Amino acid sequence: MKKIRIGIIGAGRIGKIHADNLLRHPLAEIAAIGDLFAGDELNEWAKQRSIPVVTRNSDDIIGDPNIDAVFICSSTDTHVPLIKQAAGQGKHIFCEKPISMDIRQTEEALEAVRLAGVKLQVGFNRRFDHNYRRIREHVNAGAIGDVQLVKITSRDPAPPSEEYIGSSGGMFMDMMIHDFDMARYLSGLEVEEVYAQGGVLIDPVFGKHGDVDTAIVTLRFAGGAFGVIDCSRKASYGYDQRAEVFGSKGSAATANDHPNTAVLSTAEGIWSDKPLYFFLERYEAAYRDEIERFVDCLVRGEALPVDGRDGAAAEKIALAAKLSLQRNRPVKLSEID
Repeated sequence: MKKIRIGIIGAGRIGKIHADNLLRHPLAEIAAIGDLFAGDELNEWAKQRSIPVVTRNSDDIIGDPNIDAVFICSSTDTHVPLIKQAAGQGKHIFCEKPISMDIRQTEEALEAVRLAGVKLQVGFNRRFDHNYRRIREHVNAGAIGDVQLVKITSRDPAPPSEEYIGSSGGMFMDMMIHDFDMARYLSGLEVEEVYAQGGVLIDPVFGKHGDVDTAIVTLRFAGGAFGVIDCSRKASYGYDQRAEVFGSKGSAATANDHPNTAVLSTAEGIWSDKPLYFFLERYEAAYRDEIERFVDCLVRGEALPVDGRDGAAAEKIALAAKLSLQRNRPVKLSEID
């Protein structure tokens, strides 16, 4: 069976993670990797993995007629022009979230993909996590009946750097966008209205950049169900990732993943290890599975499990949350349209 030849644009942490996962797939071949700051370190890294081409120019990758698909792992402001360019060259696309921070630009990118007839998968890796996938299966099977309430907790173990905060797009677009996608994915419902409250409770640097570090977002789904997401940039005990979908017949919930399941019980108390430290550890398998699914869909000509429309939907929720915080009122997603 013909291998899918892939070019990677952006060789930061996530680009290298995707590269190593692609190298494990028997039907994927990395033809090139590009980064604006490519130098000796990246050349040596690529050499160790037998990646034949390292470039500073994304045109070298997108313009290569022998490359079938492009991974866009560069900064968010480059996503839309690169998607348009890749689609115009007939390349299938895997793009990290968000597609953009402007829904109009995102829609333009999706239209370019549609006109070109290529596939676009967005990097919502949590859809491939074993815990969340099981909740989705229970909901789809009708095990909990009609969905009435979705609860998601998402808390990081430590805040990002100030440099990152300033260019991240804010908590709703950078961090909570995963949770907005999870709310849609777990419930199988579309969000109609958003109400956000947030503040700076951890570090004044967030306020300096017009951002918040602690937030609660309430969602109203089509049909009347509700969602509640609580989010924090710092949980002293580690990476806190929990979810529950409650319905007319029951509940499906998932707790944190831990390094082990051992529990020490004595007369003084009961102890267990903290959750897996951060997203690289917590979602290691999910990162592998999303790449495997992308390649398999290209090989078999199947529909992708998470596409550009899912990316746009999560962005609209994030933008509605930002507007809600600014105006201190609920915001309907139709206002974002």
